[in-house]
Amino acid sequence: MSRAGLRTGVPEPVGAHPWMPGSPCGPTCVPAGQPRVSLPRAVGRLAAAAGVLLAALLAVPLLVVLRGGARERLVRLVFRAVLRAFGVRMRVFGANGFGPAERLGRGALVVNNHISWLDIVAINAVRPMPALAKSEIASWPLVGRLATSAGTVYLDREALGTLPGTMAELASAMRAGSMVSVTPEGATWCGSDSGRFRPAAFQAAIDGGVPVRPIALRYRAAAGAETTAPAFIGDETLIDSVRRVARLRGLVLEMRVCEEIAPGRAGDRRELAALAEASVNSALGRTRLGRTQTSSTPTGSTPMDSTPMDSTPMSNTPAGRTQSGSTQSGSTRTGSAPVPAQPRRRAANSPETGLQVN
Repeated sequence: MSRAGLRTGVPEPVGAHPWMPGSPCGPTCVPAGQPRVSLPRAVGRLAAAAGVLLAALLAVPLLVVLRGGARERLVRLVFRAVLRAFGVRMRVFGANGFGPAERLGRGALVVNNHISWLDIVAINAVRPMPALAKSEIASWPLVGRLATSAGTVYLDREALGTLPGTMAELASAMRAGSMVSVTPEGATWCGSDSGRFRPAAFQAAIDGGVPVRPIALRYRAAAGAETTAPAFIGDETLIDSVRRVARLRGLVLEMRVCEEIAPGRAGDRRELAALAEASVNSALGRTRLGRTQTSSTPTGSTPMDSTPMDSTPMSNTPAGRTQSGSTQSGSTRTGSAPVPAQPRRRAANSPETGLQVN
C-alpha cells in the first residue's frame, strides 16, 4: 500500500476477530526491476542458508548446555551466518544501546517495526533474545524446533482468552532478566508504510517493571534507495519471500537502536505503545499525524554519519508475516493513543555509532 493510500484513510484490515491486527500491504507494494543476482548464485545462497539452518539444528543440544556469553556467541554466529548466506549487509546505529546493564541480566521489552522475516534474524545477530511469536511457528519444520529451543514465547492470536496468560509469562521472563523481542504492529508492513503499535505486550513490560527498547528497521537497495523488496506481505508464502530475497543484489538492512523508555515514564500500556511508536518513527525520520505518515528523509538519502566498528552478517528464525504481542485485550479496537508529530532528531542514539556487517 502506498503512502497515498494511508492518506485517504484506508483502515487496517482485521483477522479472525476484531482485535486481530492486519496490514493493507500487498503485492503492489513490492517494486519490480530490483537489481538481482544470477539464478545460479541465488540457488547457491539458498543452499548456504539451508546448510546454516541444518547446522543450527544439530547444535540445539549445545544451546541447552551452554549458558551466558558462550550461548549468546553461538546464537549470534548462527544468525550472522544466515544474513551472510543471503548476501545481506547490515548497518547498526546505536548498538551501544544494548549496554552493560542489559548484558548483566536486566530484562527489557524490545520492539521494532515489522517488515520481513529478516527482522528477527537481524536483531538476534546483534543481541540474541527470545521472541514473542504466533503459535503456528512451533509446528513449522526445522524452524519451529529452533525457535522453541531459543526460548520463544508463543501466543495463539485467534484465542483472546489465552492473552492474559501469555502476557503474564512474558512479564515473568523479563522480570527474571530476559530481553524479549516483540513486533507490536502484529503484522508485516511494506516498510514504506507502517502500522500502529498495539498495546497488549506493553502491559507485560509494565507488569515486569522493565524498560522498553525501540528498534527502527529500514531496508535499502544496492544504489542506496529505501526499498520494500524484502517485505513479507499479503498472501505471499514464506517460501516465495525467501526465494525473492535470495535474488536481491546489494541488500542493506539498517538498524537503529533507540533510547530506552524507562519504567514508569508512561501512565498505561497505550501511552507506552505510543511512545515506542513515536521513537521508531522519529529514528526513521518520519512524522505521523492521525493516519498520515510522511518521511522527512528523502528516499535514497545518505544514512546518518557513523563510525564502522565491526564486520560480519547476522540473522534469525523466519517469524512469518504476522507475529504476536500485538493482539489487544479489552474492548478498544485501535489500541493505541494518537501519536503527536515529533520533530526529527538524530535517531535517539547517544552517542551514535555504526556497526558495519558485510
